[in-house]
Amino acid sequence: MASPIDLEPPNSLSSSAPSFAIRPNNNHHNNNSFLRSISTKEPLNFSEQYPYSPPRLSTSALPSNTYSQPSTPRLSFTLNNPSTKSVDEDHPDFHQTSYRCISSVLKKDGQILSVAVSNGLVYTGSQANLIRVWKLPEFTECDHLKTRASSMVVSLQVSNDMIYAAYADCKIRVWRRTWEGVIKHVRVATIPKIGSYVRSYISGRDNMMKHMGPITSLAINISDDILYSASLDKTVKVWRISDLKCIETIQAHNDPINDIVVGDDGVLYTASDDAAVRVWRRNFCSGDRPHSLTVTLPAKCSPVKTLALTTDGGVLYGGCSDGYIHYWLKGWFSGQLQYGGALLGHTHAVMCLASMANYLVSGSADSTCRVWFREQQDCQHVCVAILQGHRGPIRCVAAFPRLVNEENEDGCTVCTGSLDGVLKMWCVRRTSISDKGKGSSQNACEYFEIA
Repeated sequence: MASPIDLEPPNSLSSSAPSFAIRPNNNHHNNNSFLRSISTKEPLNFSEQYPYSPPRLSTSALPSNTYSQPSTPRLSFTLNNPSTKSVDEDHPDFHQTSYRCISSVLKKDGQILSVAVSNGLVYTGSQANLIRVWKLPEFTECDHLKTRASSMVVSLQVSNDMIYAAYADCKIRVWRRTWEGVIKHVRVATIPKIGSYVRSYISGRDNMMKHMGPITSLAINISDDILYSASLDKTVKVWRISDLKCIETIQAHNDPINDIVVGDDGVLYTASDDAAVRVWRRNFCSGDRPHSLTVTLPAKCSPVKTLALTTDGGVLYGGCSDGYIHYWLKGWFSGQLQYGGALLGHTHAVMCLASMANYLVSGSADSTCRVWFREQQDCQHVCVAILQGHRGPIRCVAAFPRLVNEENEDGCTVCTGSLDGVLKMWCVRRTSISDKGKGSSQNACEYFEIA
């Protein structure tokens, strides 16, 4: 999922002065092929490679419903030197990861702020009040959605043939997709509805209908027919999809909410500038406020900008403004989230996350995108690729399976949108070391389109 437009300076909990700085890329290693071993030993020169360690909240400073976590997190590291191997190359679990940029498109839309993938289509929202639709695998534009509102498209969600787009004017606009010969999209509604909003305003209940601040994220719970919207006004609103009515307003955090995700089991996760992730469950017997807070997961003292959840709901990731990605593991028996560790690699704020199978993709204000592979047995993470090419912070990212997988290989396709206005498509390929000579690992675009 993507973080909101404003970026906080590292280690800052204040949301009054949004800003970000782009530091030059000091990484002179141009190798884009990463050899991964099953070894997870920490490097001896960790203090030299990563001199910064984020401060931690004391136990006394945490609220009473805060979940405790170990004082020393388990870190996952990037294997910076591909020529160094800690196991023999003939080991069956030894793999090589290669990647390449297969498409790079620059339109006159300004910053790319949101992306979503559904049924072979990629939807991208931009600063110019425009949603473009791209067809896979050729990645050609097949439609575009535009409204009269002069506001940015900050979040996108696609469910079945319905497209939900959140705009900076605090409204959500809904389109229906049709497949009659050619792909078409018809706008069907605006949330909140004009009539409902007017009636609520007259009765003095307008705060219950419309967000008082820009919307930052959307999430859909199809089984319960619910659409969630989070906002900088510190609330999450619950919309019933069948009639698009607001049925609940959750006072979720004391600071602006940056991102939300919902699992298949209906559990809602919210991330905020208060350096915490909160977990909410819906109780159908609780009257007007069915969502109740079950646990608060602290992320040290850094604002949590973005969230991602694995398909099975077993791992929850939270990207923070200090460059850390914290993750929590769901216990097999208790079902409770336990702190698993932190992924270290980004030098600036983590702005967006996407999870696909055993892969996690993270986009950052350091203008790079990292691809992490998660081991099934011990849930150790290894950075297998660093996607470089953008000239601005990466604001949104999406990951989906590769269209064609050869024998003894897997991987994913990654779509990245940046504040530099460029949309890129990457192919990440992970093969057994015995097949390393079959393909090249190049970091070059097949084509670049400017329009």
